[in-house]
Amino acid sequence: MKIVRRIGASPRERGSLSGDSCPDIFELSDGNFAVIGTEATATLDQELPPDAARADYERIVIISRETLVRAKADIPDA
Repeated sequence: MKIVRRIGASPRERGSLSGDSCPDIFELSDGNFAVIGTEATATLDQELPPDAARADYERIVIISRETLVRAKADIPDA
């Protein structure tokens, strides 16, 4: 599995000059996506709706609204 491309604007394009805040979204060679975000599993795990579940190996991460909005145009429809 490899990173094929970034989805959306780079952290630098979104104003992160220090590298302290760098949420990011990548498309992978297998068609899945990888996300860099702030780990928030402990905070949000109990907030999941009843029809949502998280496996032990999965984590809840937060990305900024701007990261996702600016990635929208690059996310494939299918």
